[in-house]
Amino acid sequence: MTQTRTRTLALISGSTRAGSTNTAVLRSVPGILGDAIRPLPYLDLASLPHFNPDDDHEPLPAEVARLRALIADADALLFCTPEYAGDLPGSFKNLLDWTVGGSETTDKPSGWINVSTAPTLAAGAHAALRTVLGYTGARVVDAACVHLPVPRTAVDQATGLVTDAAVRDALAAVVRTLLAAD
Repeated sequence: MTQTRTRTLALISGSTRAGSTNTAVLRSVPGILGDAIRPLPYLDLASLPHFNPDDDHEPLPAEVARLRALIADADALLFCTPEYAGDLPGSFKNLLDWTVGGSETTDKPSGWINVSTAPTLAAGAHAALRTVLGYTGARVVDAACVHLPVPRTAVDQATGLVTDAAVRDALAAVVRTLLAAD
């Protein structure tokens, strides 16, 4: 009998907002796929120092070292970020800037979930994310970069998890696609 290897998945939210739908989607992944993945959530965007190229060397700031170690330990990366003023939120761009100087994302299968229900569908943020991931050497898995609208009503306010069955099924499919690309 062949045993399936548990896959490690970095779950990186681009939101600092309490009650963020983007973060709720990522927090829901472990409950959807159970033992099929070992989640490595990174939800500490606000803890990262402002990027400064003068500080991008050993020893790295502690939070940057923690972020890079988390990415290095992952088999794949899944991002979920809102759009702010037509682009990536500044705090999330700061996180991505800290990954440019390292090699942790090189050839790492990467995808994202776009949960926007807005008319523009957060297209600017996800186009920018694709560009930055290209600079970091990440391998963007197009089939794992999806628009999956998640209305606030699909998130249980008490648990902060997605409860809508259709959204959960679609989320599971995206994660499986991403992990199959490794």
